[in-house]
Amino acid sequence: MSNQPRLRVKYEEEVKKALMEKFQYKSVMQIPRIEKVCLNQGVGAATQDKKLAEHALNEMSMITGQKAVPTKAKKSVSNFKLRDGMTIGARVTLRNERMWEFLDRLISVSLPRVRDFRGINDKSFDGRGNYSMGVTEQIIFPEINIDKVNKITGMDITFVTSANTDAEALELLKAIGLPFKNQR
Repeated sequence: MSNQPRLRVKYEEEVKKALMEKFQYKSVMQIPRIEKVCLNQGVGAATQDKKLAEHALNEMSMITGQKAVPTKAKKSVSNFKLRDGMTIGARVTLRNERMWEFLDRLISVSLPRVRDFRGINDKSFDGRGNYSMGVTEQIIFPEINIDKVNKITGMDITFVTSANTDAEALELLKAIGLPFKNQR
């Protein structure tokens, strides 16, 4: 218990109380929480160069601290030179301790390194309390050595919450520390 991630402690001690007061929940089990964080990186050029998919897997593993799973093509598409079963991306699902550690690094280190960063968009909710955002360059993460990067690629990050509405999820993510753009 003594070595818990910083954001998890913040969630348990501050965020839960703030959400309980704001939304007037009857039970502590109704308070929304982040269940998992999913990272997905598609590598379309992997059909020509198989090494790009391997590099994506290695980079994703370095960023998250967890082994990335290759994404395979489900259908063959002759126009894209794509065959059934080819590796065309990488994905990772983070839960518990690794999720909290990744969130802490994303908020405090990686997002401030984005060029001309003014906050993330608050319009990318899916209607069920889940939030998705895109990162255009994987080099914002300090784990990536810029000299060893073959090709700059982006990735999608999805925060899956237990919130019932987008408003609850937005308040949860704001309270945890995600830097949303200022509403006008």
